[in-house]
Amino acid sequence: MTTQNDQTSLFGTSPEEEQETDTAAQKAGQTAGKAAAQPARLVDVLVPYPVEKAYSYAVPAELDIQEGNYVTVPLGSRDVIGVVWNTETQAPPQNATGKAKRRPKIKEIIHRMDDMPSMPREHRNFIDWVARYTLTPKGFVLKMALSVSSAFNPPAPVTAYQKAANISEETRNGLSDKRKAVLHALRDNVPRRAAELADMAGCTASVIKGMEKLGLLETIALHAMPPCHSPQTDTERVTLSDFQQAAADNLCMMLDEREYCAALLDGVTGAGKTEVYFEAVAKALDMGKQVLILLPEIALSNAFLDRFKSRFGCAPALWHSSLSPAKRRDTWRGVAEGKSRVIIGARSALFLPYHDLGLIIVDEEHDPAYKQEDGVIYHARDMAVVRANLGKFPLVLVSATPSLETMMNTWSGRYHHLHLPHRHGAAQLPEIELLDMRAHKPPQNYFLSEPLIAALKDNIEHGNQSLLFLNRRGYAPLTICRGCGHRLACPRCTAWLVEHKQSNRLHCHHCGYNTPTPKQCPECGDPENLAACGPGVERIFEEVTELIPEARSVILASDTTESHEELAERLNDIKAGAYDIIIGTQIIAKGHHFPHLTLVGVVDADLGLQGGDLRAAERTYQLLHQVAGRAGREEKEGHVMLQTWHPDNKVMQALAAHERDFFYEVEGEEREMAHMPPFSRLVGIIVSGKDEQQVLDISIALGRSAPQGEKVQTLGPADAPFYRLRGFYRRRLLVRADKKVDIQKTVQSWIKSIKVPSTVRIYIDIDPQSFL
Repeated sequence: MTTQNDQTSLFGTSPEEEQETDTAAQKAGQTAGKAAAQPARLVDVLVPYPVEKAYSYAVPAELDIQEGNYVTVPLGSRDVIGVVWNTETQAPPQNATGKAKRRPKIKEIIHRMDDMPSMPREHRNFIDWVARYTLTPKGFVLKMALSVSSAFNPPAPVTAYQKAANISEETRNGLSDKRKAVLHALRDNVPRRAAELADMAGCTASVIKGMEKLGLLETIALHAMPPCHSPQTDTERVTLSDFQQAAADNLCMMLDEREYCAALLDGVTGAGKTEVYFEAVAKALDMGKQVLILLPEIALSNAFLDRFKSRFGCAPALWHSSLSPAKRRDTWRGVAEGKSRVIIGARSALFLPYHDLGLIIVDEEHDPAYKQEDGVIYHARDMAVVRANLGKFPLVLVSATPSLETMMNTWSGRYHHLHLPHRHGAAQLPEIELLDMRAHKPPQNYFLSEPLIAALKDNIEHGNQSLLFLNRRGYAPLTICRGCGHRLACPRCTAWLVEHKQSNRLHCHHCGYNTPTPKQCPECGDPENLAACGPGVERIFEEVTELIPEARSVILASDTTESHEELAERLNDIKAGAYDIIIGTQIIAKGHHFPHLTLVGVVDADLGLQGGDLRAAERTYQLLHQVAGRAGREEKEGHVMLQTWHPDNKVMQALAAHERDFFYEVEGEEREMAHMPPFSRLVGIIVSGKDEQQVLDISIALGRSAPQGEKVQTLGPADAPFYRLRGFYRRRLLVRADKKVDIQKTVQSWIKSIKVPSTVRIYIDIDPQSFL
């Protein structure tokens, strides 16, 4: 949550504009516009602005208004789209004489969106719940559901193609294979656009247009069909193992019950979890329901789009920040109308106004990318559990390395446990070897040990691929002057600038600031003493090129591909064997299947253990386990080498011994002793502003009045690890409470007791995942 003077990130407005908007919202029904002195009927309309409640509007006599209707209402000087939240608004109270008390004139609803289905009650209840839980203004949460205003405009008609009537068998038999494929794609008699039809038939649009000239196809004008409007469930399935089939049957039985239930689909990397939950997707589609598949990073969708198309005969509807405005409009409207049947998206896809949602799958449920850290602060996995519960349908959490919270819910019986203990087919789990860097220390300014270099060369000789993993972009994370000790830092953040040698610039990975790499120290002017410290993937690439020049090497990181299409092309090249050594960050760590990849080398296995984060050990284990899972996913044996300075660490020992559950048990015991989640509740409070003294004063005032007691303790205030971020100074407090405490009520009353100037922002993070 943020206080109401901090809503700029979602709406793209300045604080002054937000204040104007909020004031206008508070005066809704009080200012100029078409008004009714004593309306016969009032309804409450929630608008997508940072307001705590819906506002009353009069219903014109000619409009039939129901709850959930999308309507246009006047708000200050503008007309905005809102949702009817309540149709039982109380009339003005009467005074002792029986006359209505004097109250401001109330504006009327301008228009109802007649061609758009109402927002379902379950989704409105979900928005209410999220707002209460995260302590966020209700209208701010609604904004995430109404993120595409253009979707309310009627779509323009497009040209589609359908089979011509009475095509003789003789004519059909004489057609080319591509033309037969086009007719086969139209066997369900659903008209399709040329591009969609060509994609389904594996031909070009010119083939379709040629068939239309020959009279084999007929054109029809219709509105553009939304993505994934007619997935097929009767396509040829892959053969499931006994364990897979048992898990799939359990998921389908959950759907038959038509009630809320949650299951953990827990399988080792390469166990075929996707094919298992595809069976549940097919079952939900046969029941006429919509399906949402959440992914932590949309890059993962590139890895299994082809698998989805093969299983269901069409591409899914995608939802992520890189979609074009037109595709966002088509998907949003398709979801709201119930015509888009399967949606694959990032965390924000959870807030689309589904017409009839019947199944949610959260793939890689442990991934920290499910946490939204600004705007409305929420965890998509946890909110998905709530959405399924409110809608009374099943939820499937999928992971080879579940979060500790999910494991605890599974062990306690709250979630069903569906386990896939073996890799699919003949593949076996890779051997994991710990390379003690104290015994295999590389030469100065090198970062790959001799055993790892030897393994890379041997793997190339055998015609296999290798992956070198380092979760650090760029060339070097720090540039320092060896003469005066000056470190090149971001002027807006408490962070070092990262050198990117390919672009010859220094970048801040927190605020986006960048500058050309200086030729001399900006502090002492010495041109000889600037030194790059530590490795990034670019530096490892340079080392591999020097030591193994015959290798075809490539870097894969979020900043080395400019688009999802380019990333998909690069991944396809890797899959086809175009490269011998892939050097990548976490973008390559999960969800990908490379049949020729047999060796994984982790350059710095200890990297994630630094910083003292509550979840450092858990996240390091999960990430390294996922990276290791890229090796040996088919018949060839896999081998993983972890370079570590701490081979006795519990994370390294658990990885080497394949003792996942033992690691979770130990981690759980340590968390319980420390009274930390999942055995308690945490709330993070960040005080942020550009005036350092104001931030200090407000944080001290909050600390003095902070809740303290036997069941609630408040730690801080203290400087945040990133004390300055994007030009804002930051101080933080941390509230820890027993699980039975109503922490939202406690925190809300505490924050409201302090007068906060408009230039200071207070972020409230319920269940924080990051402590930076």
